[in-house]
Amino acid sequence: MSLKQKPDNEARQAYLGLLAKAPAHVVATHWDALGLAPEFTWLRVPEIGTAMVRARAGGTGAPFNLGEMSVTRCALKLADGVVGHGYVQGRDKTHAQTAALIDALMQTEAQADVEAAVLEPIQSHLDHKAEARAAKAAATKVDFFTMVRGED
Repeated sequence: MSLKQKPDNEARQAYLGLLAKAPAHVVATHWDALGLAPEFTWLRVPEIGTAMVRARAGGTGAPFNLGEMSVTRCALKLADGVVGHGYVQGRDKTHAQTAALIDALMQTEAQADVEAAVLEPIQSHLDHKAEARAAKAAATKVDFFTMVRGED
């Protein structure tokens, strides 16, 4: 097995979260542009299930079960023994497989290439969508104020 630069836990959580939240077509577009097709074996084939979503009233109250959402997960091992996991929202097995491949490659020498060609453009896409959503919300903002009536 070759020497690998293993990402720290926080960085790995960040890019796995990014892949889980990104739309499948955006991930697929950037993955296809990278042009890698590493050989792998399945440790856990993609499977669809549900996860309980928990929330807090007002963000600080007692937690409660909000409902369930569909998730797809898988695990694979590259030919050199590196293991990758994919866990995405929705029912897209290809999206989960692509996330697992990216996770595995982020633990190899291909880390810089994957980050530049896949993760950074996905982050940029999500940032752009968030800015557009914020601008749309700001356009509908209403400022309420109280006028002094002069009775005091």
